[in-house]
Amino acid sequence: MTEQQSPSLSEIIDMQIRTTGPMSVATYMGLCLTHPTKGYYKTDDPLGAAGDFVTAPEISQMFGELIGFFFVNLWQQMGSPKEFTLLELGPGRGTLMADILRVACRAEGFRDGLDLRLFETNPALIAEQNARLEPYGAKWIDGFDKVGPGPLLVIANEFFDALPIRQFVRDTDGWHERMIGTNNGRRVFGLNPTPIPASAMPEILADAEINAVLEVGLASDEVMNRLASTISTQGGAILAIDYGYARTQTGETLQGVRRHQFADVLDAPGEVDLSAHVDFEALGTVAAKAGLAIQPLASQGQFLSRMGIKERTSALIAANPSSADDLAAARDRLIGPDQMGTLFKAFCAASPGLQPPGFE
Repeated sequence: MTEQQSPSLSEIIDMQIRTTGPMSVATYMGLCLTHPTKGYYKTDDPLGAAGDFVTAPEISQMFGELIGFFFVNLWQQMGSPKEFTLLELGPGRGTLMADILRVACRAEGFRDGLDLRLFETNPALIAEQNARLEPYGAKWIDGFDKVGPGPLLVIANEFFDALPIRQFVRDTDGWHERMIGTNNGRRVFGLNPTPIPASAMPEILADAEINAVLEVGLASDEVMNRLASTISTQGGAILAIDYGYARTQTGETLQGVRRHQFADVLDAPGEVDLSAHVDFEALGTVAAKAGLAIQPLASQGQFLSRMGIKERTSALIAANPSSADDLAAARDRLIGPDQMGTLFKAFCAASPGLQPPGFE
């Protein structure tokens, strides 16, 4: 059977449901986003005005430059090691890392010790990353254990929100996992008839209302555990910037986006970006168990302001006065409370003793 004749992802998912029964939200998200040949992140470039969404690095170079200063600061705190790994999870077009390294490699010795690793699965994006980052000798990895023996510095911008989640719904007889099945030829949500034992649910949910929704990011926890375990023995830090909430809570955040508009998560599998808000408390709990120190969660606006985005904007305006309005607009979009400044959070887990800049 040729690729043109092969079943669509919709047909593959519906066939699996007919064969094995309803699937979890996590299984559905995994198929939609990372199916080997038809998943959303396995096909075209989804970024930019022509894609489905725009990320902070595409808005302004200042975002990456300030993160470059962040990592240079940590590298120097660690004694400027002559061998270390800088790893980006989901590097997009390579724009963020290019901006980071343009600044970071000005620090004497940084580039000499740099082992650049990129975790990416999209062939189209890998090609763009290579075009931007080839001078730095980037290596692409498919596992979080494939890093060098030195300290590990990790940047994850809008990565954890795209990892599959499970959803649980409170009913009169307890919590049930939300499943996806079919009805009259359409995909629909339903509940697993078997309730989850109350002892298996967080105590804070004991008084949750009927129909409350709990989202659990087991995939995010596993990624954090692997990275934190490596950092706990080799030294380093992970910086994650994403939209999410500071404390584990109920509420449905699973959403679909297509062409910069919200879309039904059950329609057009593989053609819609699926994401959910990140539970930063859960990530912090995992990292702390591995022995890392968790910094107080900051909003993106707070983090970038503490890192000097206002001063950087002024410097760029002085050098490019004709671009003053565009630079100010980009700054405001990144840190404005009514734009990305409050919705997005900055999370950092680091080796004990390090003092990551940008966090109180």
